[in-house]
Amino acid sequence: MWRISDAVVLALDERLGQPVDSYVNGAQTWLREDGPAGEMLEWRLHPVAGFTRPAGAGTHELFETVALALGTGATPVGAPATLWDGLEAFVAYADEAGDIEPMRLAEICTGVLGIAPDASGMVDHEPIGIAWEQAEGRHSILAALFEQLGA
Repeated sequence: MWRISDAVVLALDERLGQPVDSYVNGAQTWLREDGPAGEMLEWRLHPVAGFTRPAGAGTHELFETVALALGTGATPVGAPATLWDGLEAFVAYADEAGDIEPMRLAEICTGVLGIAPDASGMVDHEPIGIAWEQAEGRHSILAALFEQLGA
């Protein structure tokens, strides 16, 4: 997992391109076969708690608009830290998850993104998702992930 920074947004744009999916809640997702045996990894940019999409960018253009502004020195429609908490990468399909150890996944992801993660390890997404839904999106997914890892 990576805490949000301009460098993370720019690396995502340069190395992964545009997200394959963008959500009204602000999440941005890339699915790529980056695993050592072609396993599908999901790269998910998690929105800040209580995310509100800024005026001037649609749901599907938000990442592109912010990344382009950062890359050209323009002022983005929203600073990355006001939009996203950070990035998580994980094996997309449960049947492949046990095939890659957390330390190896961190190495792979560092090679793909060009930036080492701030933390890595095994997490349980279910209680985090439940807490986020119960809080109607006013719960930081990334903070909960870092808490589970003790980071």
